[in-house]
Amino acid sequence: MEEKDSSALQREEEKEKKESLVVILVGPPGSGKTTFCNDVMSSTRRCWVRICQDTIASGKAGTKSQCLKSAADALKDGKSVFIDRCNLERDQRADFLKLGGAQADVHAVVLDLPARLCISRSVNRTGHEGNLQGGKAAAVVNRMLQKKELPQLSEGFSRITFCQNENDVKNAVKTYSALGPSDTLPSGVFGQKSKDAKVQLGIMKFLKKVDIQENKTSGKCNVIDDNNSQDSVPRQESCGKYSCSTEVEVENEDKKGSDTLEKSSVGDLSLNEVHTLAFPSISTADFQFDLEKASDIIVESVADFSRKVDNVRLVLVDLSHKSNILSLVRAKAAERNIDSKKFFTFVGDITQLYTKGGLRCNVIANAANWRLKPGGGGVNAAIFNAAGKSLETATKERAETLSPGISVAIPLPSTSPLYRREGVTHVIHVLGPNMNPQRPNCLKNDYVKGCKVLRDAYSSLFENFASISKCCLQKEGNGDSGSKYSDPQRNLMEGTTSEQFPQSDQKIKREDSYDFERNKRSKGILAGSGSKDKYNMQHDHDGFAKSGIHSDASKSNDRDRKTAVAMKRTWGSWAQALYEIAMHPEKKHKNAVIEKSNEYVVLNDLYPKAKKHILVLSRLHGLDCLADVQKEHLPLLKQMHAVGVQWAEKFLSEDASLVFRLGYHSVPSMRQVHLHLISQDFDSAHLKNKKHWNSFNTAFFRDSTDAIEEIDKYGAAKINDEEKLLTMELRCHRCRSAHPNIPRLKSHLANCKASFPSHLLHNGRLVSASSKTVSEKP
Repeated sequence: MEEKDSSALQREEEKEKKESLVVILVGPPGSGKTTFCNDVMSSTRRCWVRICQDTIASGKAGTKSQCLKSAADALKDGKSVFIDRCNLERDQRADFLKLGGAQADVHAVVLDLPARLCISRSVNRTGHEGNLQGGKAAAVVNRMLQKKELPQLSEGFSRITFCQNENDVKNAVKTYSALGPSDTLPSGVFGQKSKDAKVQLGIMKFLKKVDIQENKTSGKCNVIDDNNSQDSVPRQESCGKYSCSTEVEVENEDKKGSDTLEKSSVGDLSLNEVHTLAFPSISTADFQFDLEKASDIIVESVADFSRKVDNVRLVLVDLSHKSNILSLVRAKAAERNIDSKKFFTFVGDITQLYTKGGLRCNVIANAANWRLKPGGGGVNAAIFNAAGKSLETATKERAETLSPGISVAIPLPSTSPLYRREGVTHVIHVLGPNMNPQRPNCLKNDYVKGCKVLRDAYSSLFENFASISKCCLQKEGNGDSGSKYSDPQRNLMEGTTSEQFPQSDQKIKREDSYDFERNKRSKGILAGSGSKDKYNMQHDHDGFAKSGIHSDASKSNDRDRKTAVAMKRTWGSWAQALYEIAMHPEKKHKNAVIEKSNEYVVLNDLYPKAKKHILVLSRLHGLDCLADVQKEHLPLLKQMHAVGVQWAEKFLSEDASLVFRLGYHSVPSMRQVHLHLISQDFDSAHLKNKKHWNSFNTAFFRDSTDAIEEIDKYGAAKINDEEKLLTMELRCHRCRSAHPNIPRLKSHLANCKASFPSHLLHNGRLVSASSKTVSEKP
């Protein structure tokens, strides 16, 4: 009898524990997750705690680990919790599901509302906790929707509620509001229209289905959906593209006064023969620069440029006619009486100014990232996508990185879609100051420095444009028939050759010395441009660059020499150290070298990230990084791998507990291709930040055996250069547990005995005393 009473008591205790609930909200920004929580919490008898990552750190953005801890603490106090995060991917939900079990039931409320509605809400809202609002929100929403995985009971949920319209949301609010302290809800899936329901179409796919009909009376292009009902949602960035706005608008010309900017109706521009730069507002989207200050700097910079340069015009572009930055700039430019024929604003997609808006711009500016890589959202992704692979290749030839306040001009090859369709001959990458703590090089609201950097950015941008214009005018004066503007659409239909296009790529490479001289401050421009060597760039079918060096003794033209040298993908002076060691190991670096041959050099990493960390450097000139490696270099890579394995064997003979991994960084910070041999203890005082860790423990680190296999099969190794890889959350490389900072991670590593993930246990990716790969060579 006592045993039965004890069992009954235990069951009661378990039931009491189960009275708590974990409700994971699933939905993109703008789907109404926070509103749902607030509506339930304002009218319920149950004690709820809302866990929001945007405010978890004393009102500021925090980490997933902080959310998990707060949720666990609330459950221990007998409270129920709402997990107010997007939770769109299964991996993002997994850790929160572990809060359930004996302690609580875990529910999912899926706010599967139309993408257009979520984007509209996100774009138009103000004062958002995570500052995800305005134009940048559209790209984020769409990017998340592309990765959405609808929750399933098999993940560990006891109940899943799908809300696919506002009525569904209201009913779900009522359901959870009615719960008392000990009430429960039936298990199962509720509200899903179909068990095979697919992820919503991305907004770009939606855009492709609509017809654009011009409203001649308003001068706007209204978008009509499949049901012939007007879609009032402004089209913003999507799928990483800066797509066409629903309202492509150029302000109609106002001839009544000189205090307004030039305004022209679509397709009726009288100045299409004038050299034109179209540029977005720099740093005011993702970098969160103050709009008032930014608009002042834009107008000041434009006014200064307009006084110095004639026969050109500048156009500030944004997607939405409701853009705050356009409104501020228009008003301030009018106050300054800036000539409306030299500067005006334009609403539309910067990559479709001619085909969608009738505005011809031979030069466009890109709000680039410091790596000068495609990706992310907004203007940068849109321009790289619209220009095609050729822009990425051309950019690599000119510069590797970009510092804030600096710009670099890139001639577009005539084969680029952006060139052929829009008549854009040059893209000028420019990097402004960052005030967003979630992005690199944040200035932490130091607007004294920030304003200076932003002025420098616009000054550099406009100087590059002026140089391009001057070069074009000189060619026109010399009777170069290819320098006149032509109709991109006509050229496309007639199948014209590159010689028929304005400023062919070949002519640019010979004649356009402007950007090299203007941008020597940029880290991307090669030091020592007075070299007597001329570099010729060649490309394989995948667009990877390789370089050869040829004597320029027969060339006396100094400008040609500087042009050729500057075209070579280059590195800052600090990044040349490994190259110098590889080329001259017998000189001042001899003490650093532990082994050398005619093909390679081995040395200890100066700042090791583990107990044992060495580098195997190629001595082949022109082989700067993994992207340069082609099939012809396979024997060298295999030799470097074999040397790395031999050193691993040596270290293992001294300490059999070590485990090694060999590989390359996708985008190394130092010149000269080099193989890392690194022990997996990561016990080093030099391992200090997230970038250090993620550069060896994400897809950014390419295993040597995989790289060799890919080059042998495809002619090139896959390069994972996405910025997000280096900013991912810190996860143990063994058990994959997440940690908030490096000290906590290191403490965990010292005690973690979990086996390595399965993907590292194959193809010779790990070398240990017990592995068979120690003596194997690929």
